[in-house]
Amino acid sequence: MAHTVMVTGADGFIGSHLTEELVKRGEKVRAFCLYNSFGSLGWIDTLPPEIRSEIDIFMGDVRDPNGVRTAMRGQERVFHLAALIAIPFSYHSPDSYVDTNIKGTLNVLNAARELDTQRVLVTSTSEVYGTAQYVPIDEKHPFQGQSPYSATKIGADRLAESFYRSFDLPVTIVRPFNTYGPRQSGRAIIPTIITQLLAGQTEIKLGSLTPTRDFNYVKDTANGFMTIADCDAAIGQELNIATGVEHSIGDLANELIAQINPNAKIVCEAERLRPEKSEVNRLLGDSTKLRELTGWAPQYTFEQGLAATIEFLRGNLDQYKVGQYIL
Repeated sequence: MAHTVMVTGADGFIGSHLTEELVKRGEKVRAFCLYNSFGSLGWIDTLPPEIRSEIDIFMGDVRDPNGVRTAMRGQERVFHLAALIAIPFSYHSPDSYVDTNIKGTLNVLNAARELDTQRVLVTSTSEVYGTAQYVPIDEKHPFQGQSPYSATKIGADRLAESFYRSFDLPVTIVRPFNTYGPRQSGRAIIPTIITQLLAGQTEIKLGSLTPTRDFNYVKDTANGFMTIADCDAAIGQELNIATGVEHSIGDLANELIAQINPNAKIVCEAERLRPEKSEVNRLLGDSTKLRELTGWAPQYTFEQGLAATIEFLRGNLDQYKVGQYIL
């Protein structure tokens, strides 16, 4: 049975993939996209015509409670992905992160309560854990706000929890670890490395090479969201989406160099380094809870995901500001 579903942040990286997969599954999808004077729908504009034609577009801003309420009316399920996510930008513009990530989430929760929305999935991030105090990181791991970005996501998560506990709102907090794949912003580490290599640069500019990350291929992340939405036992839960495998940034870079241009070398650029106490040095996730509740498991290997990402970036290199440090 098809559901009416809305995706906030549908114009972004993960949101566009989730929107596409929901359409393929036969859901009636409303894409909540950030209003702009260019009329741009972000990555939604690049979807195949047969997918794009099935999407109901709503241009708005999660910071506006009236638009959010209007968009959510009649929607049985809401996947809330809209957020400001760049950590470096949060260092000098933290107010905008509070407005979008915390107040935006509050607007979604208030509307869902008023409209009796059947399911609300609030998107968290592995960054809320900070540097691992133990591994693998399960949902009981302490939270640590090591950047204004992560602090606002912690705040949004706790608001979501409070609406479940206070008002019995059917909320699930979905916590993907580091998602990558086609359409990802050039500010993220994997596109940063790949685009420089594809452009023929022999000096690959990076920040710290020692941190580790647990990388999820975007289609596995999208599948995780859909699986969680179908699981009544997930209501009121916080769920990691993780592979349980970690890769250091240095090892990742060397693997991509070997695949694309073995003559390239890594150059550490000071402006790309995060403040020492802000850098998250290790992320390795435990998704046991998600697996036990839903049966979810990754369908793509890291090698398959990287190959698909390289292929996409090779065909879309003109859309990326290669080598430029993007906050």
